[in-house]
Amino acid sequence: MASLNVGNLGEYLREQRRNAQLSLRQLADAAGVSNPYLSQIERGLRKPSAEVLQQVAKALRISAETLYVRAGILDAERDRDEVETRAALLADPTLNARQKQVLLQIYESFRKENGFGADEPDEPAQDDDTTAGDSAVRDPRTVGGSDAAPRQQAGGTRPADGPRDPKTLS
Repeated sequence: MASLNVGNLGEYLREQRRNAQLSLRQLADAAGVSNPYLSQIERGLRKPSAEVLQQVAKALRISAETLYVRAGILDAERDRDEVETRAALLADPTLNARQKQVLLQIYESFRKENGFGADEPDEPAQDDDTTAGDSAVRDPRTVGGSDAAPRQQAGGTRPADGPRDPKTLS
């Protein structure tokens, strides 16, 4: 991920605010952030979250994507579909901030799984000739490929480790 360039972001926000003929206080109120916090963003002292940038962009009636790129949250060269998907998730008023964050994390994990992750190098894809018994998705109750709890063998006897003393079970 690109480093945050909050100086340029602050200058850009100030320019956009002035073009919209809004005072710092008016923009802060419209964006739902405090006046001092917005001032610190404009002066390059604070690194706003994507959510705050989205609120400011909405108040200024400009593209949130532009602010994300200016802040270094998104690279300008990223795939347009990815940017639009992220923007749609962040702009959805029916989702709360936690839900948006979780959806973005899931989305990114699927992109990485499919070789499109932005933060890590592409990993080689697995062979498609897995059999039905060799699923890539493992049961979370397994450890190291074997069940955490031993299975009963045919005939109802315990596995090779022998019977367990009921007093030692917790």
